[in-house]
Amino acid sequence: MSIISDAIWAASPTTARGQPTPLSSDPKGERIAYASNKSIFLRSIDNPAISKQYTSHTTQTTVARFSPSGFYVASGDVSGTVRVWDCAGEGATKGEYHIIAGRINDLAWDGDSQRIIAVGEGKERFGHCITADSGNSVGEISGHSSQINCVSIRQQRPLRAVTGSDDTSLVFYHGAPFKFNTSLRGQHNKFVFGTAFSPDGAVFASVGADRRVWLYDGKTGEAKGQIGEGVHTGSIFGISWSKDSKNFVTASADQTVRIWDPEAGKPTQTWRMGEEGVVSIPDQQMGVVWPSSRSDGLVISVDLEGNLNYLVNGTPKPTKVVRGHQKNVTAAGIAGSTFFTGSYEGRVCAWDVSSGLAEKVDGDAHSNYIAGLAASTHKGEAQIYSVGWDDTLRSVSVSTKTFTGSKTSLDFQPKGVATASGIVAIASPNAIKLYDDGKPAGELVVKYTPTCIAASGSTIAVGGDDKLVHIYTVSGSSGGSISDTGTELRRATSPISALAFSPSGARLAVGAANGKIYVFDTAGDWKLVTDRWSAHTARITCLAWSAAGDFAASGSLDTNVMVWSVADPGKRIKALNAHKDGVTGVAWEGRRVLSTGGDATVKVWRVEGLA
Repeated sequence: MSIISDAIWAASPTTARGQPTPLSSDPKGERIAYASNKSIFLRSIDNPAISKQYTSHTTQTTVARFSPSGFYVASGDVSGTVRVWDCAGEGATKGEYHIIAGRINDLAWDGDSQRIIAVGEGKERFGHCITADSGNSVGEISGHSSQINCVSIRQQRPLRAVTGSDDTSLVFYHGAPFKFNTSLRGQHNKFVFGTAFSPDGAVFASVGADRRVWLYDGKTGEAKGQIGEGVHTGSIFGISWSKDSKNFVTASADQTVRIWDPEAGKPTQTWRMGEEGVVSIPDQQMGVVWPSSRSDGLVISVDLEGNLNYLVNGTPKPTKVVRGHQKNVTAAGIAGSTFFTGSYEGRVCAWDVSSGLAEKVDGDAHSNYIAGLAASTHKGEAQIYSVGWDDTLRSVSVSTKTFTGSKTSLDFQPKGVATASGIVAIASPNAIKLYDDGKPAGELVVKYTPTCIAASGSTIAVGGDDKLVHIYTVSGSSGGSISDTGTELRRATSPISALAFSPSGARLAVGAANGKIYVFDTAGDWKLVTDRWSAHTARITCLAWSAAGDFAASGSLDTNVMVWSVADPGKRIKALNAHKDGVTGVAWEGRRVLSTGGDATVKVWRVEGLA
């Protein structure tokens, strides 16, 4: 058996209100780069389900920029570190440079792919210019009194650079080495959020929180004039030029993306996100990129929710919206060909397993941490039940991908959710509680603290902090009662952390906090099948069985995904470092394993050699 990475369904860009979200495209117009959590993602534009993840940053990432050659990416993080790495091959790191004592806000490459200017929120300085291969200093970034938000380098000689800052000014530099030339003050009266040279180097533009767009001479830095005054009604967070230098595009908090003709000084195309006339904070546009070398004129913007909007000239609405998670995924469940994931901030996404694209589950959603997802069939329709730390139980229609029915308030913080005989069972801190059609249907108070729950047919298994698995049954057609069978599975030496019945209900896998996994035969006396699944080095967070029940997949805080064989318990295959910050969910889809974790991604693993 072997396990092979089949796809990475990437996390969405990390966004923050009132702060630009940089996007970058490669010279061929095939991929975009962006920062998300502690990773950098390079994502195919035409097939967003294909992406590459760079995981060598140890803190929150902030920006990624392709080099003009297309062979390297420079990326920055909140610690002030810039990493240069190979994006054409295996992602090997070429250099790691500590630039400033604070967050990196933006990066720019020169036209030779040799020099990088990094700017941000420093203490002794707000930016620096280095060589990409060695990190040697090739200029000073000076002249600002507050953090620098944006930087751009002219791609032709003579080299020029410009930076924009919270101090409302731009600074123009001559290079190389880059030296202060002039300070451009008076054009903006609030924070400068974006600046960009045109590809031909003739002009550059600046945008900011004052909703103004200014144009300047690319060689001298002299201000040429303001255009489009009063057009944008919110802060402008992003700007990007077309390849022919005849137009540029801006993204604003007024929920619009606009293409501008700098000669005429007017916008030629406007896209407004959200419902017409409705102010929607999640639809604020935080960044934009105009991928070069494309014949379709595609523009990609990112909104505050991290959604990537594909915009084509002549169409009033996005032709495609690529969605995903921004925060770590905390729960997962599969229903047919739809993989459901829930994350830390309460977002639930429904992933089409065939396309690798997600839809956000609409409706009255959870407000924070999703604690569990469980699939079931209710009145002939496939449902997903979700519980969250907003202390509510919700149901999701698999077919419509929306929250249905009314929200059921819980008087406790749920530890997990399972479905048995059409009844929803939820583990509370001191009881097992049953719900039928969103209404309480019975409960059983317990003397231990439940940690996880699983169900099959009328049997419910509950793991506890007492290192035991307790077995219960649900009785009655309406599921009105739950009774203790008296069976306790005593094998684990640590608190139970994950449970999963095989699809037929014949086997129960038990994961413990010390990384051990045990399998029991559910028939009769609950005989131990194996206790040899013990390669994980940290808490087991999730378990899932293959359709036939002869293989199981496990995920752990040790970041690894493993696949185990019942027939050969000593045999295992592993996907090491599957998810940065730990694995939180696994599921089988045919011969593939889907996993998700702390990096907010979904990864697809092809398991070969299954009998």
